[in-house]
Amino acid sequence: MNISVESLETPALTKAQLAELLFEQIGLNKRESKDMIDAFFDLISDSLVEGTDVKISGFGNFQIRTKAPRPGRNPRTGESVPIEARRVVTFHASHKLKEQIQGVGRKT
Repeated sequence: MNISVESLETPALTKAQLAELLFEQIGLNKRESKDMIDAFFDLISDSLVEGTDVKISGFGNFQIRTKAPRPGRNPRTGESVPIEARRVVTFHASHKLKEQIQGVGRKT
């Protein structure tokens, strides 16, 4: 299955555009396409909120990382401001995705 995103008007791929691609290229109806995309992202979000890493083979890994509290400063005033501990999401692309990205624009 080859999904083309070349016809996209903006450089960002949106959930609505993904649903439209499912509708056009796979044949799901529009409601099913939207529900499938929403369910996919809800599952990823819920897993990350619970602290579970998400690994998508051939694409990459989403991981939750806990950052420790640290001192910071307001760049405008120079005032010292404490930065609280927080959880952040990191993404690491798979080797396969990195190779595909590096291959774009290269002449073979």
